[in-house]
Amino acid sequence: MWAALGLIIIWGASFAAYEISAGLKLTAEKVRAYVASLDLSRLSAADRARALQALADKINRLSREERQQLRLKRFGEGWFEQMSEAERSAFLEATMPSGFKQMISAFEELPADKRRKTIDDALKRLREVSVNAPGGAEGRPGGANRPPISPELEAQIRTIGLKTFYSQSSAKTKAELAPVLEELQWSMESGRMMRGR
Repeated sequence: MWAALGLIIIWGASFAAYEISAGLKLTAEKVRAYVASLDLSRLSAADRARALQALADKINRLSREERQQLRLKRFGEGWFEQMSEAERSAFLEATMPSGFKQMISAFEELPADKRRKTIDDALKRLREVSVNAPGGAEGRPGGANRPPISPELEAQIRTIGLKTFYSQSSAKTKAELAPVLEELQWSMESGRMMRGR
């Protein structure tokens, strides 16, 4: 009887711990709620800096899939438009995946045909994610069915080169390019690019 009671207590504690940890897990929905809860334009400079750092910290804790969900919903466009150029640059630097600069350097060392194919594959995967997301590409609010990057930006990346283009771009352009960079980095880290996929 004591053993059965002990098992019930252990199972109850385990279930409670599981529920608490699930509630603490950061999701794309929680980040969207955080963004919606604050009006950046009404914050003082110090509060803006804290809010932007808190947002960057939250985004950095998300998984790759959760970050994709945020991108599909164009979650922070209102905030991004209200940021100064310096705030945008700092925010982008803070939210880029670690090692992305090394990825750009490694990417630039690839043969031209391999770079072209890798960019094509990354854009294709981003389009597929956009179309296959809940609700499909049709009828999404806020232009969420837009292509991952504009055709002009895509042409510039191919012509100038990713490293040069990224280093000379504005924060707004870097923000548009961020999903492609993340996808390219994931390809390199996962080995898909080296396997010819």
